[in-house]
Amino acid sequence: MTSPHPSPANSAGTDAPSRRGPLLRWYVSSATLGFPQAAGPIAFSLVALGLTGDARGGAAMMLAMTLAQVAGAIPIARLGTTFPLAMFLRLLIVVRTVALAAVALLAAYEAPFAWLIALAAVAGLVNGAASGYLRAILNHLASASRMPRALGIAATLNETTFVLAPVVASGLGTVSPAFGVLALAVVGALPALLVPGAGSSHLDAVRGPGGSVLSPSLLLWLLCAAAGGATVAAIEIGAVALALNFGYEPALAILFTVPLCLASVAGGIWVSVRNRMASRRIVLAQLAVMSAGSALVALNLSIATTVAGALLVGSVLAPLATYYSLVLDTLAPPQRRAEVFALLRTANACGVIFASAVLTAVSLSLTLIVITGLMIAVTLVVGVASLRRRPPAGRSG
Repeated sequence: MTSPHPSPANSAGTDAPSRRGPLLRWYVSSATLGFPQAAGPIAFSLVALGLTGDARGGAAMMLAMTLAQVAGAIPIARLGTTFPLAMFLRLLIVVRTVALAAVALLAAYEAPFAWLIALAAVAGLVNGAASGYLRAILNHLASASRMPRALGIAATLNETTFVLAPVVASGLGTVSPAFGVLALAVVGALPALLVPGAGSSHLDAVRGPGGSVLSPSLLLWLLCAAAGGATVAAIEIGAVALALNFGYEPALAILFTVPLCLASVAGGIWVSVRNRMASRRIVLAQLAVMSAGSALVALNLSIATTVAGALLVGSVLAPLATYYSLVLDTLAPPQRRAEVFALLRTANACGVIFASAVLTAVSLSLTLIVITGLMIAVTLVVGVASLRRRPPAGRSG
């Protein structure tokens, strides 16, 4: 029994070798596309501090950006179905760049802060769709046999971006908050210049059976992505509170965030070297590892066990993200892949929103317990689904 949908990178030819030049440009595009979101919390907080005297305004700008991303992912992705993939992606990035440049300009002229929040929302509106279209372009650059490695490299580079971007934003923002946001806009615009074309390919030209982007199998993996996003967000957002709980200075929050990021980079390298799509059994084990890591952090026993928990969570981030991308590629209706990839990015954002909302409402310890419970629940759901599932002959997954 074979999958009813084409394999990943089918349009590129399953046995066709990857084109190195365009693929390298895609890697750089992938790494820089997320720079505004990675640097945003610091850059926006510095802007808010300068304009209002309260850095919490930066959180309001990030919330507006993230909520807009969730709202705009599917509608914006559907608008581009008649355009070539690369052309529509460039249009989306131009919209975001103009919005972020306007934030910098208004910040320099000390405009009302509400305008900055509105422009941050405009910038975020296209983030989900842009991510979806960038991922769809990869199908035209890498063969199916090389897709796990390509996604593993991309995950490693993206994690590196999320480590370095806040440092860059902090350094430039101390010179001038408006300049920090402008730099964020410029780096985020690089994919518009670098993204390789995919010929004249556009989604309406892709032939294949139709279908819903919200089928039970798709929803299962989107739920896993959301739970994973919430787990990581709870640790990263709560890192300062964790440091204070153990009697350390707030600046030593890096004791938790840096190990998590380094483990994630190592996980991405492992995926790249292995270059294989994981079996369902391995994915279930990886979800269990993330649940265990979240539980260790939630127990709050000691600094060592909490760091160990962060390491466990980080170690499976890239492998799980790679699997979600690969499995959704096979499950998505061919002409709606960009929508599904946009949903994957949005599911992660929903996890971040959920973790932030729970942290706002209750204590950090209770938040970590809730997030751990969510992770355990989705792991059990995947386990039950795996028991009921009959693997197709000759395939693992």
